[in-house]
Amino acid sequence: STDLTSTVGYDSIIQHLNDGRKNCKEFEDFLKERAIIEEKYGKELINLSKKKPCGQTELNTLKRSLDVFKQQIDNVGQGHIQLAQTLREEAKKMEDFREKQKLHRKKIELIMEAIHKNRNLQYKKTMEVKQNALLFLAMWALPHLPSLSHFWQLFLKLAQTKSALEDTDRSYQQSVTTLEKIREEWQNEHIKACEFFETQECERINYFRNALWLHVNQLSLGCVQNDEKYEEIRKSLEMCSIEKDVDFFVNLRKTGSLAPAPVVYENYYNAQRNVTPVRSPAPVPISRRGPLPTPTSAPGEPDYATVDGYSLV
Repeated sequence: STDLTSTVGYDSIIQHLNDGRKNCKEFEDFLKERAIIEEKYGKELINLSKKKPCGQTELNTLKRSLDVFKQQIDNVGQGHIQLAQTLREEAKKMEDFREKQKLHRKKIELIMEAIHKNRNLQYKKTMEVKQNALLFLAMWALPHLPSLSHFWQLFLKLAQTKSALEDTDRSYQQSVTTLEKIREEWQNEHIKACEFFETQECERINYFRNALWLHVNQLSLGCVQNDEKYEEIRKSLEMCSIEKDVDFFVNLRKTGSLAPAPVVYENYYNAQRNVTPVRSPAPVPISRRGPLPTPTSAPGEPDYATVDGYSLV
């Protein structure tokens, strides 16, 4: 600014730096809130996998698949809890970075506040001395102005003292010289402060950008790790055999290999008669049942995915 005592430009820079610090704080709070959500979600998943029954009476291969399913859901929950801890650590790093910049900037701001105060005081003093010098000069010139004779009489004593005018002029010159030195010092410090603030702003933007990039990578990594856990479930389901499970149940619950014999009539009413007994038919062995029916998918129901090229559809 052309106004020597103006701090409009400097104040604008400080305001921008404070806004940048506020933006970092907002992202820091965002990470903390996301950490709370991730931790809560992870704990809920773990509780769900441990406490909620899920096919607990299934047998053999499908049972193993369900066990893998619940274990991997538990692992996914643990992964979300770990992600919550990672987010808290990133939030702490952002806080440390923000406080570090604030501490370094405070030193520069104190220097600038002191030099602004000194500059303004010297400027005010110089202007006061200048006004005094102009007053004495006007008083010295009053005798040459007949129309101001009355005014001249009021300040006659001061006007007659030539040395007072000279002293005032010297004081004015010294004040201007001192002010110029202070102005140069302030200008140099102002340039240094602006360069420092610019460096800080570049560091802040770079740090903020990298922190956001890292946060997104962490979320992507969590998705990849979760998909690996879900892939274990898919592999387990690939090992699930319908025929084996049915055979397992049959072998586990079978009561024998012979069907019950037919019930024959016994004549107790004419038991004393010599009736030729009816021979009981021989037991009929149970033959192996036919092939198991092939499960069919209902319209719109997704097909099973393969392990090598599974589809999320």
